[in-house]
Amino acid sequence: MRAHEGCWTGQYIHLDTNAVELERHDSHVTCEFPDDGPFAYIQHNIFTHADGRIDKARLDGTFRDGRLWWDTPTFSGSAWETKDGVILLHLDRKDLVGVKFWEIILPPVNNIRSRTWHFVKEGALIRRTLCEERRI
Repeated sequence: MRAHEGCWTGQYIHLDTNAVELERHDSHVTCEFPDDGPFAYIQHNIFTHADGRIDKARLDGTFRDGRLWWDTPTFSGSAWETKDGVILLHLDRKDLVGVKFWEIILPPVNNIRSRTWHFVKEGALIRRTLCEERRI
């Protein structure tokens, strides 16, 4: 997972189940792996929307049982890395009742990484997000 350490900028494109664009916004994501302290991972998100809105979040993760774990006001769950360097996340959304969230993060190549998010409710896909980011 340390291959993702650093600052990443890009754009997130949110799609409905018919691949119709719902929203698009710019992103600045910083991934940290502190050497000490209570958290094994800290992520800072800054999302800038076309209407000028800015959303900020700090996501603190702990490490146990071979996974990173989160329990934030909006979600809880974990992430793990495959032997091929793909990171998988499975989260329960607290802010969207009954919604589960799966994320796939491909290993960075030439300081570019791709991510996809899949939102599922009662077993049915309800939304996807495409993320393309460059390390700065």
